[in-house]
Amino acid sequence: MSIAENLSSVKESLGICHLVAVSKTKPNEDLMEAYEAGQRALGENKVQELTDKAEALPKDIEWHMIGHLQRNKVKYIAPFVHLIHSVDSVRLLKEINKQGKKIDRVIPVLLQIHIAEEENKYGLDEQELHELLSSEAFKEMEHVEVQGLMGMATFTDDTEKIRREFKSLKKLFDKTAEQYNDEKLNLKELSMGMSGDYEIAIEEGSTMVRIGSKIFGERN
Repeated sequence: MSIAENLSSVKESLGICHLVAVSKTKPNEDLMEAYEAGQRALGENKVQELTDKAEALPKDIEWHMIGHLQRNKVKYIAPFVHLIHSVDSVRLLKEINKQGKKIDRVIPVLLQIHIAEEENKYGLDEQELHELLSSEAFKEMEHVEVQGLMGMATFTDDTEKIRREFKSLKKLFDKTAEQYNDEKLNLKELSMGMSGDYEIAIEEGSTMVRIGSKIFGERN
């Protein structure tokens, strides 16, 4: 099947959930095929690749930074990134705020929560999330907008485990929205679910999925 056909097939199963087509490692012609089929939200996990593609491709693409982001690279994507999914520390959030201030832009972000049992996944735990959101440092940040939470389930065939992890993130999302929502915190997105588990994620309340191989084929 073509990329356009894959896109159409994935979109049929999404309902109102937002789709970020994960285009990392894929050539620009593949991205253009998705673009021409109507897909505007594209996700990359490396800053260099993201900036190169943003420069070369149509300007109405919404670029999502979905990979681990180093503080010294924030300045390269701050002017144009549509949403940073992977904010996993107050230090990174401070840097995003600093770069946003320099260019007078409020940068939308998601806070990454560690829900998987795998140690190599990044993210905040519930206590760290609470400490960040109630901190004076956060209250003073005027150039970031926290739009929601993001999490990645354990890479496993155990669908019950995946479901439990997504359930726990949805519960935390609802609790956080209730506790902290004000002008500063506009919690509307729950980004969870990838090619292998997005159907479970949607059932458990995801509003945004990040799908790569189901659209573009296996990674190069």
